[in-house]
Amino acid sequence: MGGSSAGAWSALPRVAVVLPVALVLAAALAVGAVYAFQRSVIYFPDDRPVPPIAGRVAGARDVELRTGDGLRLGAWFLPARGAGRDTAVLVANGNAADRENRLPLAEALTAEGFSVLLFDYRGFGGNPGSPSEEGLAADARAAQRALEEELGFPPERTVYFGESIGTGVASRLAVERPPAALLLRSPFTDLAALGRHHYPLVPVGPLLRDRYPVAENVAALDAPVTVVYGEEDAVVPPEQSRRVAASAAEPYAEVAVAGAGHNDPVLFDGEELIAAVVALADHAVR
Repeated sequence: MGGSSAGAWSALPRVAVVLPVALVLAAALAVGAVYAFQRSVIYFPDDRPVPPIAGRVAGARDVELRTGDGLRLGAWFLPARGAGRDTAVLVANGNAADRENRLPLAEALTAEGFSVLLFDYRGFGGNPGSPSEEGLAADARAAQRALEEELGFPPERTVYFGESIGTGVASRLAVERPPAALLLRSPFTDLAALGRHHYPLVPVGPLLRDRYPVAENVAALDAPVTVVYGEEDAVVPPEQSRRVAASAAEPYAEVAVAGAGHNDPVLFDGEELIAAVVALADHAVR
């Protein structure tokens, strides 16, 4: 009895020490997992090849982009229909889209007289590579370079169009190669702020490898900016989109689409979105 009791008491200090150590190790492993696998919850690439556009849409052509780090990426160029505007729209997709998904957007824009370049990021649409902030920035540079050098649309006759995570891509490109105008659909202020909204108990800021400082980019841009967002967006809080609009050095319009969520069709190719592009281009390109 006495020996058994002494054994139990002697075990207590070890439990008191081991338990906190185990918790610290578990927390460290959790943090390490978040750091290591974070891009799997930021990007959702479909790596299946996208079929050619040539022959599917009148006048459209397949374009190969060449990035500064040696990748070859697929893209589609769709020329304006009818009386063209001599203005192009360069589309930077969201984190789960490819150019096939954005064909309805492109066709709605070409019907308004715009030429459109749709491209897929690395890791998307059958492209090589894996997505990251720096990688997507390189992909966007390659798209802009092809649009200017091969297709005849310099930045001053181009509207950059970014959606969701593409707002980070498009706004960075706009700072590097200023366009005629920038349209951001469902922008967040920066990725850390968006992460804190969705994961309030995780120290998101220090762990992030990709940051996408959209509001900071917009504040540094000397070009008109339009922000379009859904009032019922549960992915990117509308207040973040409003803060991006408020940070613009040269704001043009803020369009709140009533009742719209992040992935509702009205925010992909709806009338209010297309009208916002038209109004912005009419204001910016003379």
